[in-house]
Parts: sequence; structure tokens; C-alpha cells
Amino acid sequence: MKWTTIFLIILFGCLEKPPEEILAQSESPYIVVLGVAQDAGYPQIGCYEDHCLTAWKQPERKRKVVSLGLVDPANKKKWLFEATPDIKEQLFEFQKFAPDSIYEFAGIFLTHGHMGHYAGLMQLGKEAISASNIPVYAMPKMIKYLSSNGPWDQLVKISNINLSPLQDSLRIDITDQLSITPFEVPHRDEYTETVGYNITGPSKSLIFIPDIDKWSDWHVNLAAENYAWDYALVDATFFNDGELPGRDMSKIKHPFVSESFEYFKGLSSLKRKGVHFIHFNHTNPLLIEGSEENAEVLQNGFNVAAELDILPL
Repeated sequence: MKWTTIFLIILFGCLEKPPEEILAQSESPYIVVLGVAQDAGYPQIGCYEDHCLTAWKQPERKRKVVSLGLVDPANKKKWLFEATPDIKEQLFEFQKFAPDSIYEFAGIFLTHGHMGHYAGLMQLGKEAISASNIPVYAMPKMIKYLSSNGPWDQLVKISNINLSPLQDSLRIDITDQLSITPFEVPHRDEYTETVGYNITGPSKSLIFIPDIDKWSDWHVNLAAENYAWDYALVDATFFNDGELPGRDMSKIKHPFVSESFEYFKGLSSLKRKGVHFIHFNHTNPLLIEGSEENAEVLQNGFNVAAELDILPL
């Protein structure tokens, strides 16, 4: 059983109110996982193989594109990490934890310019919610891309969104309890740079890296025991080589989960529990509850991110 599940059982087990109502009464910030799939979601368009048919036929098995919600109950503010194609459904789920009637929607943090990570911004336009000056935090190339390419530039011109530039490794304090530090990571950067985020609360910190190239391509050793994080939600697009028949996967540089086992193996058992794999391609067996691969992750001391997981900060 995952420790986050144990935490919720202990916290909510003897109480009549649903978890989101209890969390709303807490003063401590927390992360809620709003999506775990790769950019195209699960099941994926055009996929009618057995692993996708399961989800087509059983909607409860569908998984939304990777996204996190951040809540600061003390300051009555909330933020979204990534604007995915599933943003409508994700904001609905997020509303249960931090309703708009109580919490200010204080912004969206973007990691990079690939479909699953920013396409949801379209829902903020005049054809949909017609938002007003929603802060969108992004790196310089991403800011330039949104400002100079349609249809995104229309969101800027008519003030649906307000672009807020970030700098590599420069921390920003978003409340007296929370700080955010973006850091560049190697990835397939056709239009923009790619970042991960260090989200730091009063008690714990969380690393969020939904997309990265092989760990060896990065100058940072995230797996160092003294690297300061309590949770690491990291790219697990593919479980292993050979997952895409007929494709040379050496040209697809995401770290396989099997490689991440090796990368993080030197961590203490406590530290390993903070590693949560996320961003699963539709072929990744970690999407299948009860799969051998899920068991293997747990046996190695790690965790598999699930929608609506709660991570206290």
C-alpha cells in the first residue's frame, strides 16, 4: 500500500466528511495529482490494441494528461501545473478540493511547448471561458512562443492570460508558505526550452519533471542522497525498451522506468518512497492496475503516481 494512501486512511478514516472538505480546513499546502498520462492521454487516439480497448470499453480506466494542482489553504490560493487537453475535467476535479468560491485561481505553471503541456490554454479564450488575466508562468522561449504565434497570441492580446516570465534556477515566492523554482532539463526542444519545478512548502519539497531526456544527459544528479527533495514526480513515459514495435527507441530519449530503477537505486528506502513515476505513454503497463510492472515498481521501493493522490507540503 502506498504511503499516501495510508496517510489518507489515517487522516480521514474515522471522519464523516469527504477528504476534500477536511483538506479545505487545513492550513498546510498540498499537491493533488490531476493527471498521469503522456500528452495524448489514455487511451490514445487511433489505438485499438488490447491495452487501449480496455480503456475505451471501461471509461473508469481512462487517464488524463499529466497535471498537478497546488493548494495553499492558509492563503486561499490555488495553481495548476500544465494546461493539458484535459483541463476542463481537471479543473472540475480540482474544484472539489479548492472551490472557486473560496480559492483564488492564482495561475498556471508550464513546463514546455509540447501538446499535452500547454494546449489547454485554448480553453481560456473567448470561445470558451473567456478568462481574465490568468497568470501563466513560463520560461523566456515559451513566453515568446505564446506571444508571437496564433491562436495563443490572441489570449495575450485580449488579456485572457497574463504572461509571467521565469528564469532558470531563480526561486519565486508565491505565498509566505510556498516557493517555486524552475530548472532547465534536456529534452526535445523544437520551440521552447523545457523545465522541471521544485515546489517547496513549509515542511516538504517536491520535484516535478514530467519530461526529460536520459538521466545521463543532465548535469544534475537528482539521485544523490543529499539532493533536497521529499517527493520526485518523474518522467516514466516508457517502462522498457521494445515497447513500441517497429520503432528505434534509442531515438526516443525518455528514460525508461527500468533505467530509473538503476539511476535511483542508491537512495535510502525512505527516499525511494518519494519517487513517484508519472507521464505514462498508452503502451506503458504501469497504466494497468495490478500489472506485474506495477508490482515491480513497489518491490523496488518506488511509487506509481495515481490521479487524486495527495502529497502534503
